[in-house]
Amino acid sequence: MDWDRLRIFLTVADAGSFTHAGEILDLSQSAVSRQVSSLEESLGVKLFHRHARGLLLTEQGDTLLATVRDMASKINKTESILSESMDRPKGPLRVSTTVSFGAAWLAVRIGEFLEQYPEISLVLRFDDSEVDLGMREADVAVRLTPPRQSDLIQRHLVTFHFHLYASKSYIQRHGSPTRLADLGQHRLITYGEEAGRAPFEGVDWITTAGGNDFSSQVILRANNFMAINRAVAAGVGIGVLPDYLARDDENLVRILESFNPPEVPAYFVYPEELRNSRRIGVLRDFLLKKITEKNSF
Repeated sequence: MDWDRLRIFLTVADAGSFTHAGEILDLSQSAVSRQVSSLEESLGVKLFHRHARGLLLTEQGDTLLATVRDMASKINKTESILSESMDRPKGPLRVSTTVSFGAAWLAVRIGEFLEQYPEISLVLRFDDSEVDLGMREADVAVRLTPPRQSDLIQRHLVTFHFHLYASKSYIQRHGSPTRLADLGQHRLITYGEEAGRAPFEGVDWITTAGGNDFSSQVILRANNFMAINRAVAAGVGIGVLPDYLARDDENLVRILESFNPPEVPAYFVYPEELRNSRRIGVLRDFLLKKITEKNSF
């Protein structure tokens, strides 16, 4: 299978017609059609159903498309790695992390990184559930659980500290708990995501704190800490929040300070095959530097 023909096939499949594919490839419609027909002849199968409104992949075409997409992704990634010089990291870099850390901490600092490395094309993906680095859903991830896959490299990045917070308006209306058992008389906000999608184990520590069962006091569940932070700040109830997200909000009050939820380590994780990627190396060094700055965490 000739790669040039496969590349044309991929473009046709995405464009949905020979004409549109020709415009993208700067080839004539007839040239594109001939290349696809030659590919079909060499394989001995039809890849497209041709009809008046365009093209529709056959079952064999669907099978080939999945393989060609994977090949194209790997080729692009390899080209990016090979084109990187020791002095000027460049190319695409897809970073996955949790919603709160990504939106509240990383996004406001990443501009400095892009100024230092303008030839890196960065994509940020915020999702509290884990992406599959092995399937290249991202190049690197900041995770709150250590990776289970043996072919992933991990480095401890930072430890997140969590505490109980309430808004000043909530305390004015409902008072502030003075001991852990008092949470049984208050309105609680939890993460409340189904198993397997929470960013770390014990995310709903507040419902079982001190061996108690406060689940009946939960009035709101939200599946990321940004939403929990906004709800707590609005006076909806008491919630567990990461300090980096809550401590600078003058409207929030840290309560029950002697009771601390478990600390949560964060890891910088990437595939073994990207060990020598300069893009990943400079991002790791940048994050470590920003984390150690005063008042960063």
